[in-house]
Amino acid sequence: MIDLAPLRRALLSVSDKSGLIDLAQALHARGVELLSTGGSAQALRDAGLPVKDVAEVTGFPEMMDGRVKTLHPVVHGGLLARRDYESHTAAMDAHGIGAIDLLVVNLYPFEETVAKGSDYDTCIENIDIGGPAMLRSAAKNHDFVTVSTDVEDYDALRAELDAHDGQTTRAFRQRMAQTAYGRTAAYDAAVSTWMAGAIALKTPRRQSFAGTYAQTMRYGENSHQEAAFYTDGTHRPGVATAVQHQGKALSYNNINDTDAAFELVAEFDPKDSAAVAIIKHANPCGAARGATLRAAYQNAFDCDRTSAFGGIVALNQPLDEETAQAITEIFTEVVIAPGASEAARAVFAAKKNLRLLTTDGLPDVTSSIRTMRQVAGGMLVQDKDTGFVGMDDLKVVTKVAPTSAQMADLLFAWKVAKHVKSNAIVYAKDGATVGVGAGQMSRLDSALIAAKKAERMADAMGLTAPLTQGSAVASDAFFPFADGLHEVVAAGATSVIQPGGSMRDDEVIAAADAAGIAMVFTGMRHFRH
Repeated sequence: MIDLAPLRRALLSVSDKSGLIDLAQALHARGVELLSTGGSAQALRDAGLPVKDVAEVTGFPEMMDGRVKTLHPVVHGGLLARRDYESHTAAMDAHGIGAIDLLVVNLYPFEETVAKGSDYDTCIENIDIGGPAMLRSAAKNHDFVTVSTDVEDYDALRAELDAHDGQTTRAFRQRMAQTAYGRTAAYDAAVSTWMAGAIALKTPRRQSFAGTYAQTMRYGENSHQEAAFYTDGTHRPGVATAVQHQGKALSYNNINDTDAAFELVAEFDPKDSAAVAIIKHANPCGAARGATLRAAYQNAFDCDRTSAFGGIVALNQPLDEETAQAITEIFTEVVIAPGASEAARAVFAAKKNLRLLTTDGLPDVTSSIRTMRQVAGGMLVQDKDTGFVGMDDLKVVTKVAPTSAQMADLLFAWKVAKHVKSNAIVYAKDGATVGVGAGQMSRLDSALIAAKKAERMADAMGLTAPLTQGSAVASDAFFPFADGLHEVVAAGATSVIQPGGSMRDDEVIAAADAAGIAMVFTGMRHFRH
């Protein structure tokens, strides 16, 4: 085992040529011999740097449209040979294999090709073979070989060489080797995941998941838990791809809650109306549609003003100055929106602890993506809940049918309930939530809690009638007994939307008929644990 390893010969073969010339010039200045392939070699020559083609070293030209160029013993022997093994050095001498001390490789842009919606054959052609093979060889032999696969590591490599007179330390080589293995693992994960989807394989024998480090959290859910944030490269509009304009770094809980808020507000098409969701601890404490963002925000805020303090606000339209002014009237942790006006940003600038995030659009809530949850000894994987119901999907099961206004509120409440932790009960009226019951062990308790919170808010607003009077109620799963139905009726609800499917559906329907309210079944539930 050695610590300092000199760099005398380097192989540079990159798809992303950012920073390549600067790095190669630094290596050349230190007397490092440069080997390269194809476009990388041409770029180096164009910059006036001396470079030797790998084909010249191997004695074989690039062939099969570039599929075969570095898969050769002269290349892999130069990367894998241990300099301290006599048998290895003897083999190198016998076969004319020169040592390669530095490998700089980044891979064919497979992920980007898939993201562009390229066809199957194009994606296949963008699967790199030689690159990952070389990275693995160099990383395995990190006792002697330095490997770099990320453009962002070039500066660190130059600094390492400057600090150690053209040599690298074993600790540095180990870090670079780990990064290389992480990259090849992520690359293979991207390929296998894409291929499973391309051939409609729902449950592949082996599933691979990968992420790219984004930031270290100060802590996780609690201060004694270490945590970090990784992105998955899918470019879905949201917290992972947003631009943060101000405020300190997002915390673990901030990221979780901001994601929940933005996914909820994306349920509402900005072309139809403005919409706002206020989230606290991954549950909505208010959501509303409105003629303007300002009106939608106020209605969402009025659902539960107490819980909104220190919450996360998501908007489905670009933030404007008037809405920004309203949001700053209380302490808010994060605001996320698909854009913000200069005037709105100026308003927020006075609130240094408020984080403002903007995205390049709303997430597509109809797109089928996979979600994961770790359990002891395994991973639960499922499709994201993209379930949708429209008026044509609903079955009226009571003697009284919903009015058009009630139907609008029922569908609104149903969309919100999809984003409330089970057991979920959502009261809504005039396109706004007026009571939310979340995460209870019984549906009855959720109904009671939501009604009680609405009653408390009505008192705080000086209203004589409860907010839930005349409301529509959504239940994320069926009412197993009529008691929950009785509770929402007692709170003033006049219409209910629920999946149906209980053994006691007839009993629940009879209770609704006895109360004279309308009820519709969706045939679909929205559990969210």
